[in-house]
Amino acid sequence: MFDAIVIGSGMSGGIAAKELSERGLKTLVLERGRKLEHGASYTDSVLPWELSNANMIPEEELARDYPIQGRSYAMNAATQQYWVKDPEHPYSTPEDKPFGWFRGNHLGGRSIMWGRQIYRLSEMDFEANKKDGHGSDWPIRYADIAPWYDHVERFIGVSGSKEGLPQLPDGDFLPPFALNDAEKDFAGKVADKFPGRRVIPGRCAHLSEARPHHEELGRSQCQVRSLCERGCTFGAYHSSLSSSLPAAMRTGNCTIVTDAVVHSLIHDPKSGKVTGVRVIDSNTKKTKTYQAKLVFLCASTIPTTQILLNSKSEANPQGLGNSSDMLGRNLMDHFGAGAAGLYPGLENSFYRGRRPTGFYIPRFRNVTESGEFLRGFGFQGGAARAGWGTKSKLGGPSTVGAELKERLRSPGSWLVYLSGFGEMLPNRDNRITLHPTKTDQWGIPQAHIECVHGENELKMGKQMIADAKAMIEGAGGRVVMGGSKLTIPGDAIHEMGTACMGNDPATSVLNKYNQVHGISNLFVTDGAAMASGGCQNPSLTYMALSARAAHHAAEFLKAGKI
Repeated sequence: MFDAIVIGSGMSGGIAAKELSERGLKTLVLERGRKLEHGASYTDSVLPWELSNANMIPEEELARDYPIQGRSYAMNAATQQYWVKDPEHPYSTPEDKPFGWFRGNHLGGRSIMWGRQIYRLSEMDFEANKKDGHGSDWPIRYADIAPWYDHVERFIGVSGSKEGLPQLPDGDFLPPFALNDAEKDFAGKVADKFPGRRVIPGRCAHLSEARPHHEELGRSQCQVRSLCERGCTFGAYHSSLSSSLPAAMRTGNCTIVTDAVVHSLIHDPKSGKVTGVRVIDSNTKKTKTYQAKLVFLCASTIPTTQILLNSKSEANPQGLGNSSDMLGRNLMDHFGAGAAGLYPGLENSFYRGRRPTGFYIPRFRNVTESGEFLRGFGFQGGAARAGWGTKSKLGGPSTVGAELKERLRSPGSWLVYLSGFGEMLPNRDNRITLHPTKTDQWGIPQAHIECVHGENELKMGKQMIADAKAMIEGAGGRVVMGGSKLTIPGDAIHEMGTACMGNDPATSVLNKYNQVHGISNLFVTDGAAMASGGCQNPSLTYMALSARAAHHAAEFLKAGKI
């Protein structure tokens, strides 16, 4: 019998385990995937010539095993160990409603491969649902979560600059990674041509400098290698393996079990509480039950909802926590489009190292500028010089010899790129259900996902592309690539919603403490809890909600309220 069970070891699960363990609770972490070891399991020290096929996965293998996972920028020969083989982990979607579900079943989850961009939601984001009537009103506001943003940022380490923008609150930052000369030039010209728009250093979960509490966990300063998706032996970016799980384990209160596929939760209708977790060993297929006083569901959005829907009983025929029929609804993801252009000048300027971030343009539509749609979008981007090697591919008479060598003494042209991230409105018809007949290899019903962009997203996407092109051209660049289509749902790998927080049990699944309505000892703190998504990368909010809920859970348990 444990005090707490945390299902999932990724971004939110790692923080939940740390916070619960540090508060003295005997905590069990269940991870459906295999065990990884920080450092020993990584490939960040593998040299380029030690990788087969120039670090590329053969096209035949990609098409056969990774038709979805292979679309990720972080998928290559050095990292394919972290991504599931799609045929082995099926899910269903309608043919006309594709959805990309990107997964890594291993200890640490996607915290190993994430993009590490860190931004707070603002008061504007927490008020949006109530103001425009889409989705359930958040039961909390910025003031409720701000101290927990502080708490998480201090622990994980976030590099960034203080900008004083209401739509993008500042945090407890380490020094920012500086913009390069072209980015500074671009930022100045955008500010001149487009008042109200700001180009700032991207905020990321990297140690631009290590504080003592980071060093105590064996973490050190970022080496600016840009090999992050392989895992970082230096622990320079936050992941569960390098940061939160070691912090949990050093308390002596945390136990980790891997290869443990959660089938469902056990609910006692008399007490109204969850009493245990049914688990299937992923290798032997044997079943086991673990018991605890409270449970944190942090399996990530789709698996968390899958587990709740599969936890059916006579008392809960539609799944656990689904008396409102809202479980599985309001599935959201960020969506994007953008542009890239040649950026003339600055031929004598270059830079050293490969930063883990570029620049960020915070939301300006429906803040300082009006839009013909609700909510808004931001841009992530950067400026870089084409590598020396590009000049060897230009052809002509100088593809060999002294003339080619002379050409290769200088790098290529500057290129600036902007990638938009737009907010998707909550829509009850964008949802997850359980397939009525199809199951996975453990006999668990497959997730059936239906999610499409609505009219608001399509309008926002057109403006996103137009604004990206206008800023490049306004700064003197020449657009050479501009997206005309939006990314499909799921491809931002920011899936969220489906067990949304709210004040009203009739229109939401969770209360203001992330407890399932009517089940005091069951908490959901991963992306499923999100009532809206903002346009900012969501992982920091997941972690802040997890830390906040763990604090309250420990207090409730101590007071006998659970």
